[in-house]
Amino acid sequence: MFIQMIQGKVSDPEGVRRQFDRWTSELRSGATGFLGGTGGLTEDGQCFLAARFESPEAAQTNSERPEQSEWWAETEKYFDGPVDFTDTTDIDVQLEPSNDAKFVQIIQSRVLDRPKVEELTPKFIAAAGDRPDVVGALTIWSGDRATDLIYFTSEADARAAEQKEQPDMQPLMEELQAAIDPDVKYLDLKDPWIT
Repeated sequence: MFIQMIQGKVSDPEGVRRQFDRWTSELRSGATGFLGGTGGLTEDGQCFLAARFESPEAAQTNSERPEQSEWWAETEKYFDGPVDFTDTTDIDVQLEPSNDAKFVQIIQSRVLDRPKVEELTPKFIAAAGDRPDVVGALTIWSGDRATDLIYFTSEADARAAEQKEQPDMQPLMEELQAAIDPDVKYLDLKDPWIT
């Protein structure tokens, strides 16, 4: 699998949303090897898009389509400042994302001890068996940077589950916190675009 992430501040949220819908209705059918996408806007106007492809070659073929280039040239106008791109095949899918998710939380961090994080992640996923609100989870790696996408049935369900005490999770959380830089960034997509 290959993922391309796009992030940036937007000046016209409605314009970006229209462009996403346009891509889905007009360009998606011609994107050979496209597996799915997740996107959305945070309340402070940050845009996040992640497109999954079967391979880097499939993504490159899509990027080289004239209609794709035209679409991006138009979409880029709605961003306010530079746009960050991350391309990677270094992806861990813990739980296949559901297209029915109504809330997606993105957690971005710098990992200090990747083997420890990879050891702990399956334990968190096993614990998610008690969390029917979690309907997808994957980690996108770029060097020592990790972007976790957690898919939920709804924001209300996610917040309610967070409030429930899970004493057995506390030691795991402490181990995880020791393995990552404390400067963690959270992006909440309260109206996620999933295709």
